[in-house]
Amino acid sequence: MERVAQEEFAALVGLDWADAKHDVCFQAPGTARRAFLSFAHRPDAIDAWVHTRRTRFNGHPGAGCLELNKGPLVSAWRTDDFLVLFPVTLLTVAQYREAFTPSRAKDDPTDAELQGALLLKHRDTLTPLQPQSPARRALAPRVEHRRRLVGDTVRCTHRLTSALKNYFPQVLQWFPEQDTAIFCDFLSRWPTLKAAQRARRSTLEGFFRAHHVRAADVIDTRLQAITSALALTTDDGVITPHVLLVQALIAPLRVTLQAIADFDNAIAQRAQDHPDFPLFDALPGAGAVFAPRLLVAFGEQRERFASAEELQKYAGIAPVTERSGKKSWVHWRLQCPKFLRQTFVEWAAESTRHSFWAQVYSQQQREKGKAHQAAVRALAFKWIRILYRCWQERTPYDESIYLRALKRRNAPLLHNLAHLS
Repeated sequence: MERVAQEEFAALVGLDWADAKHDVCFQAPGTARRAFLSFAHRPDAIDAWVHTRRTRFNGHPGAGCLELNKGPLVSAWRTDDFLVLFPVTLLTVAQYREAFTPSRAKDDPTDAELQGALLLKHRDTLTPLQPQSPARRALAPRVEHRRRLVGDTVRCTHRLTSALKNYFPQVLQWFPEQDTAIFCDFLSRWPTLKAAQRARRSTLEGFFRAHHVRAADVIDTRLQAITSALALTTDDGVITPHVLLVQALIAPLRVTLQAIADFDNAIAQRAQDHPDFPLFDALPGAGAVFAPRLLVAFGEQRERFASAEELQKYAGIAPVTERSGKKSWVHWRLQCPKFLRQTFVEWAAESTRHSFWAQVYSQQQREKGKAHQAAVRALAFKWIRILYRCWQERTPYDESIYLRALKRRNAPLLHNLAHLS
């Protein structure tokens, strides 16, 4: 969707979307007259609305303002060149509404009119939606869905841990990683300590070998632990309901783990074919999980961010400073793409295990009194500046080059590296 001058738009459209219907406010440039209508959230109704507007304005493009940059409406109109979409945040519309409606009265047609007014009066401050390539658009939801599945796994394992601590805590020591197939399968066959101790030694040995536990000493240690374990409780009123809960949680956990594996395969196939993938695959700690997420985070439109500072602010990594009179305070950015910020923060934390300077920098921030999350965000802030240049110049990251650059600038971080090395 190319940028078009405001006077070239055939109509300015404000859209207030909802699950069941969408309210629309029309206004032609140069006139004060506004028209209102609504249409149902159905594919045929959406297509009919676009066809009617295109016919009315002889195929000339219109500008649409809406509180979405992705979703059903955006997907439906992505391949249509009639509307140039200008996304705004929910907070922008809410504060614009409250500025002129102190009573805080709200209605869907009124919100559509407000979005049309934003487009009319503040068009120069809005950025049109520029869709990425089909390959990148296919990869983005994959990495986001995978991360949500990981969150589901964490919630499920936490509930399992809580239930097992009430009657079978030993199994948590035998299997320190609960998000594994062997853990699920063991509890499915032997959900209680009594059931595990009744099993034959040969049966347990066969179970471990079938799950790729080949070391004889590891198998012997686990078998001895099972034999010598003492039950926390023998109260059937405690054990039976928790066994039912454990079995109920094991089933979705197993399905989720398989879904994550399926997503990993699909993501790898998509990401490795992308020309920018080597830039992110070379990063310390990126690996099969974070390299595709970072590829999606930066995207393909190198003109989108004029500087690393713009990306730091957009991603919610750069802090916000507020001043009023003699007061000044700094806080983290509340309005930002949350998954984008999560990507940079989680990878920055992982990078401390693979990059020596990143580990030292994080420790340096902690010594200044910053909390763990604040220290990780500070590291992510620094990483974005480095990655932005690599991305712009299409040059893979090389830690030795970065350390030489620190030496040329006589950076304080280099002195800490020398002190700890």
